[in-house]
Amino acid sequence: MTEQALVEPAPAGEIIGSRIPKHDGAQYVTGRVTYVDDVTLPGMTHVALVRSSLPHARVLGVSTVAAATLPGVVAVVTAADLLGIAGPVPHTSDPAAVGGRHVEIPVLAGDRVGYVGQPIAAVVAETVADARAAAAAVVVDYDPLPFALDIDEALADSAPRLIPGGEGNVLVSGGFSDGDLEAAERAADHVLTGEVRLHRAGAAPLETRGYVADWDDREQRLTVYATVQNPHPFRGAMATALGLPEHRIRVIAPHLGGSFGHKTHGYPEEVLVCALARKLRRPVKWIEDRAESLLIGGREMRGRFRVSCTADGRVLGLGAEIDANLGAPAGAPGWPMTLMAALTLPGGYDVPNCAVGWRAVVTNKAPWNGTRGYGKEVACLLTEHAMDLVAETTGIDPGQVRRRNWVRPEDFPRATPSGVNLDSGNYPGLLDLLDAHVDLAALRAEQQRARERGALVGLGLAFEVVPELVDLPGTLLSAQDTATVSMDPAGHVSVLTGVTSPGGGNDTGIAQIVAAELGVPISAVSVIQGDTDRCPYGFGNVSSRSTVSGGGAAALAARDVAAKLRAVAAAMLHAGADEIVLRDGLARPAGRADASVPITEVAHAVYTLGLILAAGIEPSLEATRSYRPGNIRHTPDARGNIQPYATYSNALHLSHVEVDAETGVITLHRHVTVHDCGTVINPMLVEGQVHGAVVMGLGCALGEQAGYAADGTPVGTGFKTYLLPRSTDVCELEVLHQQTPTPFTLHGG
Repeated sequence: MTEQALVEPAPAGEIIGSRIPKHDGAQYVTGRVTYVDDVTLPGMTHVALVRSSLPHARVLGVSTVAAATLPGVVAVVTAADLLGIAGPVPHTSDPAAVGGRHVEIPVLAGDRVGYVGQPIAAVVAETVADARAAAAAVVVDYDPLPFALDIDEALADSAPRLIPGGEGNVLVSGGFSDGDLEAAERAADHVLTGEVRLHRAGAAPLETRGYVADWDDREQRLTVYATVQNPHPFRGAMATALGLPEHRIRVIAPHLGGSFGHKTHGYPEEVLVCALARKLRRPVKWIEDRAESLLIGGREMRGRFRVSCTADGRVLGLGAEIDANLGAPAGAPGWPMTLMAALTLPGGYDVPNCAVGWRAVVTNKAPWNGTRGYGKEVACLLTEHAMDLVAETTGIDPGQVRRRNWVRPEDFPRATPSGVNLDSGNYPGLLDLLDAHVDLAALRAEQQRARERGALVGLGLAFEVVPELVDLPGTLLSAQDTATVSMDPAGHVSVLTGVTSPGGGNDTGIAQIVAAELGVPISAVSVIQGDTDRCPYGFGNVSSRSTVSGGGAAALAARDVAAKLRAVAAAMLHAGADEIVLRDGLARPAGRADASVPITEVAHAVYTLGLILAAGIEPSLEATRSYRPGNIRHTPDARGNIQPYATYSNALHLSHVEVDAETGVITLHRHVTVHDCGTVINPMLVEGQVHGAVVMGLGCALGEQAGYAADGTPVGTGFKTYLLPRSTDVCELEVLHQQTPTPFTLHGG
């Protein structure tokens, strides 16, 4: 992979902005990290699930007699056995909060199932093999019911009712409008219509989900090792489901082998494993297999639009309807992706007249969880298809159509028709950088020559604006977070943070931020994450929040510690505290090279000579601070809109592809991304995220599909039928950086 940093490199000695490798990367690639499946406890049992084989049916009976007598079986549990032990699965984000319908999600299905794969019974045994063998012996008696797999089937008058206690299969819907779309269409030279579709895909992390729960009867306390992005909110959900006080639960999230939204909470299995451990008074473990992992879907959306424009390519109006095939209702935060798709429109384009509607529709496919892209991908696909239609109709270059309609750099911050407030950006600058790097005119001439030879060569240009750092009122989805920074007498720094890392390296970024504030090498900083007993309350990893919110909190705490170091160093060096600079492991007065003291000695002096050198400071080097970025508004505006996202990174992509007319094989010759996430803490981490996002997008477009047979059975059950991109499928990825700092965060990122 190649990258080109089109920003000023970090000065010598600077940590922020430097290409520092992931601090524990070697542990990952050599297999020395601990995952949940590596956790083994004395007396541990294992769970296998009996899942529905039909997409919609009444459950007439579940026979567990044969299974219960098999070797190694500890217990066979159905919904009736969980009464009074485990309540419904708590919603991460209940659609009722925005006017939708509340649905209680059972841990195990009772009298009805709504998708193939829904858990009906659980077998607990001494080994995984024993549990699976006994699960195969459980017999379920069904009465099949009509089912619906696609949006139009579910919306039809004759569709089966899939949401208990109500009419219709729309779980939640909404919309917004601004301006006068009809007037815009009357004034336009062209009114164009189109439709885009995203098929169902999943997050497909390398490590699947898993939970190990251990109940301590003497302490009356539950410890859960969980593949979870947000341990503290997960703890609250388990407390609610199990009827336990939150302080009676400890959640430990070891290293995660990827997540991409798959490991946000809201699943039946997490509640089940905890309930079984408490019921049986033995440790219980469940690890998701690949077929179970691929049940969890996302992205299956349809967007229909009308775009009106002038003959010179100026867009006057955009109307859109977005429908999502959610599958069955779930406690996981899948449905908000539909809302997010609507809120993202019209992206970074200055469109004065907009009307957008959205619907989240329930079907008999397996449920959604949040999936990387989180609805913004369909919004991007829709707007970019609309811009290409405008370019094709008017005969104007696609890049120039986009340039003509972008929000101008001088107009930031800029409220969009949906009410969100774009923080900063230089969208034309992205195209300028791309032009300088690629020579688009030459590429288009080459494309034309190839087409004249009969080759099917395409150049695709796409722009994205990505709202991040969500903060929703009344939920545990927040942009704020907390960190504790402490330095011991030997000068080693520990950072306890409420954010977690799914493996992308935000802990390295946080370590860089703290090292820069304290003037110590990054090797002197340890970052501790993912333990509700050790770390301050935080909101984990979701919505690209960790380095901004976790790093912001850690920076503020580190500044408090640094102030103590400066006070003591000033006394040691006979200088003023405001003169002291902490850098390169030394404390020294600014502008003086003749006087300095190692920060390690200053730290030791705080603990041992504090009353002599600085009697007024607290006798420890520890501070806890919280941080919430700006640009968030929970009070509705005049149109009823809130502003739930703090930052809006953006990028421009160019793909150069060729299709073999005989075989249909698509070859990606080149892919260039010009990316702007504001201030870059570590270019290597940003590029890693961009590489992963590009490859995931390529996979979704060219191979990954969680398909269903006509009988409602999933067909993408493994990596031979759900086709992830391989290294040979991807060309060398080129990443260019533009930095347009946001005014609303501590570091501008």
